[in-house]
Amino acid sequence: MARFYKKTRSSMSLPSTETLLTNQDGPVLHITLNRPDSRNAMSLTMVNELMAVFESVANDTNIRAIVLRGTGGHFCAGGDIKDMAGARQQAASGDNNAFQTLNRRFGEMITLANRQPQVVITVLEGAVLGGGFGLACISDVALASANATFGLPETGLGVIPAQIAPFVVERIGLTQARRLALTGVRFKGDEALRLGIVHEVAADSEALTAALENTLTAVRRCAPRANRVTKELVLNVGHIPMNTLLDQAATDFAAAVNSEEGREGTMAFVQKRPATWNQ
Repeated sequence: MARFYKKTRSSMSLPSTETLLTNQDGPVLHITLNRPDSRNAMSLTMVNELMAVFESVANDTNIRAIVLRGTGGHFCAGGDIKDMAGARQQAASGDNNAFQTLNRRFGEMITLANRQPQVVITVLEGAVLGGGFGLACISDVALASANATFGLPETGLGVIPAQIAPFVVERIGLTQARRLALTGVRFKGDEALRLGIVHEVAADSEALTAALENTLTAVRRCAPRANRVTKELVLNVGHIPMNTLLDQAATDFAAAVNSEEGREGTMAFVQKRPATWNQ
């Protein structure tokens, strides 16, 4: 019997980073936002480093899940005000696109994260604001502490949640996104669960760790390529005409049935044993 998903080390090297801590544990890549002095505010350096890490592992089928979290008891408090000051200086020096370039770069990163083929899991504690809120909204599984604080504070600062708002609308619908964006209201984990921003709320850090382990166990039970193709399918809903989407889904289904994964999954079911990818 073939054992074709037993590698525990990535064949790709991760880029070096200043604002992120990275650690690969078998098929799971842990990425930790590491600017605790600023509640992990998202600097342009962090944005670029996140993009570099996402791109470096996108085609690595040995990595099946990516866990995003923050150090110091916070996930991410939003954008870094120092970058705004820097863009203001650039604008004063004649760069008319300084603010647009800075803002759009975050949009490029969150779009890349949204389409990342691995299962993206966010572990949300403390501040989950602005850009951190946006990352929560693109994650496949969002796990939150009951005491985490969520919100879109941009309009209260005289700016707009420009790159975040479309993903918030996709996550929770137009009416609730309008309320959150136009009031800047802050709320805790239970309300985030009610709104559909997160999938599970934990009472304390021990329960949050258990929720993450349970989620990773569930991901390991799913076939790696089947997960990748399924994620692409669901993300294409509403963006591709339905008949075209269903035609492609039928083609992908036939390929899955005839694939090594499909044969192994069927055999494992018949033999009442875990599939070889369940590591």
